Amino acid sequence: MEAFHEHEGSVASLPYVNVDTDQIIPKQFLKRVERTGFGQFLFFNWRFLDDDSENPEFPLNQPHMKGASILLSDHNFGCGSSREHAAWALKDYGFQVIIAPSFGDIFYNNSIKNGLLPLRLPERTVQDWMEKGKGKALTFKVNLEEQTVEDDQGAIHSFDIDPYWKNMLVYGLDEIGVTLQYDDYIQAYEQQR
Repeated sequence: MEAFHEHEGSVASLPYVNVDTDQIIPKQFLKRVERTGFGQFLFFNWRFLDDDSENPEFPLNQPHMKGASILLSDHNFGCGSSREHAAWALKDYGFQVIIAPSFGDIFYNNSIKNGLLPLRLPERTVQDWMEKGKGKALTFKVNLEEQTVEDDQGAIHSFDIDPYWKNMLVYGLDEIGVTLQYDDYIQAYEQQR
């Protein structure tokens, strides 16, 4: 996993409540065993029409949202099933940060474990950003070490994150990597047995 310190990127808004993992990555695309290649199927049932052309009404298909690496959404983003593929698809599509007032718990944990930063910010802040982003591109700077988001107006917003998760992201460690930090202690224990 890559270390995450700062990220600056354009913003896409998905103003939907209760975006579940079945919509993030539909079940018919869960046949792959590797973590890559899912981005093309992200929000498939919403992004594409029956003839496989882009749905012009879907927010992420708007020209000013193409190539965004920060996603804004509404309450309970990532609810539903526990499929880790949802985090893989978002990451593979190019998102580095997801900002919402709340997340599904399992999705939140899966995101961090896969190097995707989920940030909880107040509903009013998120709604204001979505309104400002209608029809124009926004660019934000996210600083994990300082736990801040700087919006396109230069306003700085603080966020909370559990120190354990923050450490994993800052050092680019998954749970195995965290365990291997104690390899000397593990080896010493094994030699004493």
